[in-house]
Amino acid sequence: MTPFVYARADSLGETIAAGAAPDYAFLAGGTELLNWLRLGIAEPTRIIDISRLDGLDQIEALAGGGLKIGALTHLNDVAQHALVMRDYPVLSQAILNAASPQLRNLATIGGNLLQKTRCAYFRAEEELPCNKREPGSGCSALHGINDNHAIFGWTEDCVATQPSDPAVALAALDAVIVTAHSSGGRRIPAAEFHLLPDTRPEAHNVLQHGELVTAIELPAPAPRSAYLKVRERESYEYAIVAAAAVLEMNGRTIRRAGLALGSVALRPWRLIAAEEQLAGADIGDRDALSAAIEQSFVEARPLSQNAYKIELAKNAALRAIEKAARMPS
Repeated sequence: MTPFVYARADSLGETIAAGAAPDYAFLAGGTELLNWLRLGIAEPTRIIDISRLDGLDQIEALAGGGLKIGALTHLNDVAQHALVMRDYPVLSQAILNAASPQLRNLATIGGNLLQKTRCAYFRAEEELPCNKREPGSGCSALHGINDNHAIFGWTEDCVATQPSDPAVALAALDAVIVTAHSSGGRRIPAAEFHLLPDTRPEAHNVLQHGELVTAIELPAPAPRSAYLKVRERESYEYAIVAAAAVLEMNGRTIRRAGLALGSVALRPWRLIAAEEQLAGADIGDRDALSAAIEQSFVEARPLSQNAYKIELAKNAALRAIEKAARMPS
């Protein structure tokens, strides 16, 4: 582990100024950063503790409707908040499926979005070809063990997936990620926060150097929403496939749908074509629902060992839709 200097930030302005320096890392819950340091994924010379910044750990209703969640709010506090449980069950369910209670009590919602891929080649203790670790070195998973890797959006530079459960729910909800930076903050659609490898294979998200996530804003309540996670064991394992569904219903008819998959690409994967086809469908017509979902899998491309994920993802999407429809409005 590379030696580093530790400093605690006392204000947002101080944090932004400190983040302008090279080779820094922000520390919130630390549940991911400690792994990065141990594996040599990150080697900062300066760690800036932002865990005690005032005002970034609150959940509050927005004046025009919706909800604002401070980036330093612990995952358990988000998942068990009365308004989140009632109005955004998809987010509450995603968080409760994301990690053990101990980790959820420490990890923050903003930090969770900054998780790096769980690809075993990326996180290997020995040096292996990986464009995310060493740009230009290649992708070991492309022709290696890739049974749990991407079926959408991959290139020969990287076939990994993004592991965050809350990120999938936020993408389906059309949430917005709010940031602060020395040159001014941004409002980034959650579905566009993570980067596919066709832009910068070494990058995980769109954040600029020194840019800090300060909040997540949710739109109007979505009580008919649900999250489904498929994994090898029920002990907070990372997903093989996950699905988030957000529905607006008129009786038994779907008026509008938001649908996103997790663990199938380097970002939560919105099923746009399926969403368009689902509008007007009867929730009890499984053939129509399946046909709508099928529209978004035309662009699916399995790797040598993960073709099974295509059918699994289709079924997960269908089950998430049906689960969302059963939620009380």
